[in-house]
Amino acid sequence: MKITRHPNNPIVVPGDYEWRKVTVFNPAVIIDNDKFYMIERTAGSLTPCKNFLGLLESEDGVNFTHVKDDPILTPDELGFPYGSVQDPRVVKIDGTFYMNYALRPCAMSYYPTNRGVPERSIPKYPDGWGEQEGHWLTRSSIVKSTNLIDWEFVADTTPLEINDRDNILFPEKINGKFVLLRRPEEYVGEEYGTEKAAMWITYSEDLINWEEPKLLAKGENPAWEGRKIGGSTPPIKTDKGWLVLYHGVDEEIVYRVGALLLDLENPEKVIARTKNFIMEPETYYEKFGYQIPNVIFPTGNVVKDGLLYIYYGVTDTAIALATVPLDELVDYILNEPQ
Repeated sequence: MKITRHPNNPIVVPGDYEWRKVTVFNPAVIIDNDKFYMIERTAGSLTPCKNFLGLLESEDGVNFTHVKDDPILTPDELGFPYGSVQDPRVVKIDGTFYMNYALRPCAMSYYPTNRGVPERSIPKYPDGWGEQEGHWLTRSSIVKSTNLIDWEFVADTTPLEINDRDNILFPEKINGKFVLLRRPEEYVGEEYGTEKAAMWITYSEDLINWEEPKLLAKGENPAWEGRKIGGSTPPIKTDKGWLVLYHGVDEEIVYRVGALLLDLENPEKVIARTKNFIMEPETYYEKFGYQIPNVIFPTGNVVKDGLLYIYYGVTDTAIALATVPLDELVDYILNEPQ
């Protein structure tokens, strides 16, 4: 599968403002009124690594500039002054922007090792912050906006007593319901039907009350997704099914990308799935960075003129872009060479 990396990669890098001077990665991207908008995950420090969300815009999907000098969403605004807001994904449904994000009530400190997962430590926070185990669990939630700048909290989408991220809304209701992908890390074992963290799917009529999730896909190829898998980008509607990019992690903590096609009317049905990864770390910016080496982590994708733009975080350090004709990718998933 030929996926083309942009020659200007990485297209968005740290700098400019204190709140993004150390790292930017894992963006949400959407096209609205023919303009590309990117919501970036940033940090001004690794110790602690407190993350914010900033907003950029672009006419061509490559050259981005900031809409505001300040973040559009901070953990402080969400009620967690020592927390970290992470990994946005954005869709527009019936004229309203909805953004999924992950939030850790307390931000950890990270020390790069270039050996895979960085060393971590728990900072000392005042007023009892961080003293309860739950303060370090990752929850996932939804906010909404009419302008991509001012955001209103809607609901938590996961139980607060478990780690759950990679929550991603479908860009439209299906059979009258909102549809959400999840990746609950504790849903592992015989009773859950999977031995590793996997992708789940759930439904809601109001974005607040969610049905019990159903197992959608688990790691099937140990060579590149043996440790865990999770949803990456918001689903793209095609005439062959919902296209969903997902990430697979192997035992060496290398992040690669696979793809699913889900039934248009019954998205818990997997029509086709790549057996082999379609992207893996190849370039220097995908192999070396501040935090975790060997990471390709897509969190945004849009389609323009038949071309799929894939925006992905690299090594938790910067943002890169790759493109592929949408029809070619869908055909590949359906007819992958053995």
